[in-house]
Amino acid sequence: MPRPSILNSVERKFILFVGDLIIILASLNVLVNNAIDAKYILMGIKVIVFSFGITSYLVLAYILEFYNLEKVSNRKKVFSQSLYISGLYVLAVFLFLVIVYDVSFWRMPLLYFLVLTPIEIGLWRLFFRNIFSVIPVTKNVLYIYDGHAMGTVKDDIGLINGDEMKTFYKVKLTYPLDDANYFTKPSFISAADKIDAYIINLRSYDDLPKDLEKMLLRAILLGREVVTFTSFYENTYEALPIRSRNDSFYEILQLRNRKIRYLGRIFTFSVNFILSIVVGFICVFCIPIVWFLNLFFNKGPLFYTQKRVGLHGKEFKIYKFRSMVVDAEKSGAAMAKANDARITPFGKILRLFRIDELPQIISIINGDMQFIGPRPERKVFVDQLNEMIPYYGVRHLIKPGITGWAQVKYKYGENLEDSIRKLEYDLYYIKNKSITLDFRILFKTVTTVLFSRGV
Repeated sequence: MPRPSILNSVERKFILFVGDLIIILASLNVLVNNAIDAKYILMGIKVIVFSFGITSYLVLAYILEFYNLEKVSNRKKVFSQSLYISGLYVLAVFLFLVIVYDVSFWRMPLLYFLVLTPIEIGLWRLFFRNIFSVIPVTKNVLYIYDGHAMGTVKDDIGLINGDEMKTFYKVKLTYPLDDANYFTKPSFISAADKIDAYIINLRSYDDLPKDLEKMLLRAILLGREVVTFTSFYENTYEALPIRSRNDSFYEILQLRNRKIRYLGRIFTFSVNFILSIVVGFICVFCIPIVWFLNLFFNKGPLFYTQKRVGLHGKEFKIYKFRSMVVDAEKSGAAMAKANDARITPFGKILRLFRIDELPQIISIINGDMQFIGPRPERKVFVDQLNEMIPYYGVRHLIKPGITGWAQVKYKYGENLEDSIRKLEYDLYYIKNKSITLDFRILFKTVTTVLFSRGV
């Protein structure tokens, strides 16, 4: 018989979050009702402190990936990470009260809030980690495929098992649909009883063998997970598989069938407008500084311009602070990569803190770009990728952006293979575009800049 129902990653994150939230609310209660001098406490202040406390915790937790189950399952890091992030949270709340309300505190209750809150969260997460080291968390998978997916079976199994990240799935059994006798083998029938999830990668779902239909229906009735490979990939990696996937083209067709979302358009306009003002001021402030330092460490033009492919495949000019040597592409077009010899020492600093990207605000003001969207590529690379992937141009359904889902989820693209992987994230964004997803991208971008991730 199959094992008892295993909690999926969303359910485990929810349990972890509920435990954290109980501790956060209890600590805020101690702060408001015991630590702050009674003469400063009004109902309005209580509501504001609770609201700020919960909001600041959620923001820090998201930016610093507090609910990344891979990190939570790491015995060496789970406690130290908990102390670090919850320590930032209590410090933020404390500084907020001091700066905004200038309140006075009772020392011991304040000490409980500042010291015990991080320790309690750390102990809770250590307990959570140990519980799930005993309770089974990885689902045994039966991978069902046909002849069309035969050439990618090894890669597919690697993606299901999680070569790059923990997926909490493990392929224990494969079923090649073209082998009519495979299903009746005693060893297969015995092993199938221990399966928790069924992942199916077929060209057509219309002509399934009757025995397989009955097995899948029984699995569904027993509460087992039965999904297509594309659905598994999208839910796990938050990207759309685009090569050798039998139902991928169907997913691509959905990109044009979204309802008009006026609220989303208003949000996009607001983000572009507000950030254009903020980034514009920062860019103007940086221009004389970068120009002056260029005289000594990066001799040559201040800016460089390049044509990129934008909305509906039309080319436009992009502007950046120059970070490479002059005539960096005299030998032909080439993508930037880690430790690229063409990047000057000062250019590395510009790239490290994304300062070189600031002049792209000009393209946003011109209406060629927006803040959130697929990264614009050069036509020479777009043409090559169109040859490799017939529907690469689908990413040009929306305006390109300075930041985007592919930029915050995947490393800096160094070659065409990386561009193909990033396309999976771009298509996922286009299909699932929403205000919530845009907020996630903005928060992740903050993390990328603060921690200097990428090239």
